[in-house]
Amino acid sequence: MTNKPKGRVLIIAGSDSGGGAGIQADIKTVSALGGYAMTAITAVTVQNTLGVTAVHAVPPDVVRAQIEAVMGDLGADTWKIGMMGSAAHVRAVVEAWHAVGGGAPMVLDPVMIAKGGASLLEDDAVETIRNELVPIAAIVTPNAPEAEALTGVEVRDLDGQMDAADVLVNQLGAWSALVKGGHIAGDVVRDVLLTNDGYRVFESPRIDTKATHGTGCTLASAIAAYNSVGEPLEPSVEKARAYLMEAIRRAPGFGKGHQPLGHNWPCKLA
Repeated sequence: MTNKPKGRVLIIAGSDSGGGAGIQADIKTVSALGGYAMTAITAVTVQNTLGVTAVHAVPPDVVRAQIEAVMGDLGADTWKIGMMGSAAHVRAVVEAWHAVGGGAPMVLDPVMIAKGGASLLEDDAVETIRNELVPIAAIVTPNAPEAEALTGVEVRDLDGQMDAADVLVNQLGAWSALVKGGHIAGDVVRDVLLTNDGYRVFESPRIDTKATHGTGCTLASAIAAYNSVGEPLEPSVEKARAYLMEAIRRAPGFGKGHQPLGHNWPCKLA
């Protein structure tokens, strides 16, 4: 008999000093949705809404030690993976998942480039993510450029999204894939989900806004939060998209660049 999921999410990602993306966005999202967020920080970034000016990596053995400390005491119902930085970080996470993960589902957001254009992933790490992390992911959630980097498929329209999802699941071994369409031009944003049940296309009107910082982190963390209480992946994606859209609409308007979201809208202070 398995224990009932308790809403525990272990987030493995980088820190964003501006609070809009990374660990900070992840914690806000999981907490707003009623989950319990724990962290293993892979890097400390120096950034705000205008961009990233420095990245300081946490040693891979310290990343693994953080994971082991959490799993040895608190446990986790779902893992959420964000910024890795290097191949060594990827391998540390893979090894930790096999050693202490207990089979927890993994939501993999393959963060490669910051919203302002700064690279957050070393070139050799892309192959390691493709070969070692994707095959153990319950769901991988790349945007169009990330899907292209992982699959080699051109992702410029709905057909490209479906083809990339097919490669991620049927060639690279992910359990499921959500190829996001926010980077594809058009008045409607389409995200393509591929599971064992086939394809599902989610559609929503594009919101004209500067509040786009941390959208990928937020969506993946919301999926992890819903999954961590036992929600299957497809309804987790559907609910996470709804949460994200409202967080974009309720953005506080902070900063001069790519602005953060209104993560706390479900539990907004009076």
